[in-house]
Amino acid sequence: MDVNSYMSTDLITIGPQTKILDALDLMKKHQIHRLPVVKGDQLIGLLTDGVISRNTPSTMTSLDMHEVNYLLNKTNAEDIMVKKVITIHKDALLEEAAVLMRQNSIGVLPVVTEEGHLVGIITDKDIIDAFVDVLGFYKPGVRVVVNVLQDRKGVLEELTDIFSELEISIQQIAVYRKQTPIQVVIQVESDDVTSIKKELEANGFEVGSIMFKEVAPPK
Repeated sequence: MDVNSYMSTDLITIGPQTKILDALDLMKKHQIHRLPVVKGDQLIGLLTDGVISRNTPSTMTSLDMHEVNYLLNKTNAEDIMVKKVITIHKDALLEEAAVLMRQNSIGVLPVVTEEGHLVGIITDKDIIDAFVDVLGFYKPGVRVVVNVLQDRKGVLEELTDIFSELEISIQQIAVYRKQTPIQVVIQVESDDVTSIKKELEANGFEVGSIMFKEVAPPK
């Protein structure tokens, strides 16, 4: 999967001269936590609620609310925005986006072209949505975890052949190698838990868990 499949393209942006008070109003109105700063369609910075908080007098100061609002209304986005923005291309893999966010302790990546034109934005929540989609969480079917006790060539082919013989379509498949035994998680389009478990075990596979799952509504 690539970034283009999960990025948001319906963007709320601001210009460098936008007042911080207006930026805060936009964030509140659209329930967002960051605003790309653009000049034309060129990304020049990023303004987040965290950046604003770090550049706003705290409640511990002697300033009253009117004075704080005055300062916010005198400060432009370009005065405090992040200028060295970490970005990504729309054709990049989602894994690359996740690694960039992890390595830099950030939760958002503006998506830009080679020329720096802003075309989208992808967040850590989008990455989580992609993970949920990959595992087929919102699809009904049987979820089976097969424990592979010894790593060897042809295991996935054997498993797919079993479901082919049962005339059952595989919806999603994932392999987890960070533990022993290796786990192969398969979701199939079926509700026949008994037959699937019996056939896997008859072919020498250890079934770690198996269950039928109804559709889980998105939250």
